[in-house]
Amino acid sequence: MKFRQIEAYHCVMISGSAVRAAELMGITQPAVSRSIAELETALGFALFDRVRGRLVPTTEGQLFFREVSASFKGMDRLKSAAAAIRDFGSGQLKIASLSAHGAELVPKAVQNFRTKHPKIRIMLQILPSAQVRNQVVDGHFDIGLAADEIDRSGLDTTHFAGVSGVIAMASGHSLAERDILSPADLKHQPMIGLAPEDRARHRFDAILREAGVTPEYVIETPSSTTACALALSGDAIGLVNPLVADGFVARGLVLRPFAPAVNFRSFLLFRPDVQKSKIVRDFARCLFELRDTLG
Repeated sequence: MKFRQIEAYHCVMISGSAVRAAELMGITQPAVSRSIAELETALGFALFDRVRGRLVPTTEGQLFFREVSASFKGMDRLKSAAAAIRDFGSGQLKIASLSAHGAELVPKAVQNFRTKHPKIRIMLQILPSAQVRNQVVDGHFDIGLAADEIDRSGLDTTHFAGVSGVIAMASGHSLAERDILSPADLKHQPMIGLAPEDRARHRFDAILREAGVTPEYVIETPSSTTACALALSGDAIGLVNPLVADGFVARGLVLRPFAPAVNFRSFLLFRPDVQKSKIVRDFARCLFELRDTLG
């Protein structure tokens, strides 16, 4: 039993005649009849009765057509899937992001991307940078956004953004009256520290040490979002990524620039052993376009 024989039988059933089936397949009518005869031999039962030059489906032929129709529907799905892979690389996009970009930038980029690719299914997860890195390396996500403290070996990485950190505090804090803060302003202040492995924390601590200031950390958290919440509700202050602070500012959080500047840096992550599909390239383009718009 060969596919060409099945195709001939299917065309006869849907068109009603061997002549029309031959036209659909682009072959001769005798070739269609020969394929049908060979298929009947392979199956061991007749698919058609020959009545006055016409092919009339037998009961067995009608039952067999149900199975063939289901198979051809499956073929149609395969053709649709092949078209999606040809055009987009896959029908879905899996994104992992650190919280700093996952709060606003990445969701906006997703919406912009969907205006161009509304049929692509998207999975977005917000994870710590180390987990973003591991998930991309393991092939569970197509693209990742992570802070610069991760190990970038084994990855295809592109620098994405660098934003200057700000000092977050409650509105009634004494430092809220200052327009800009320096290391000397932070002396003897209860501080909220980012995780010790955070590169922005490293840079911040180095600046303080160089100025002769020892930070007095009373709370540590890996998340700028959590640091904002803690600063809003207490007396401690902390260096945070301003990309996560908008919602907290609306609730009364005060942000002040810090000099010398401390950059929060992030990278786009891709698997190096997999060629970037069209949808991955298009989403990365949306990210960069939005980043440039937000300035």
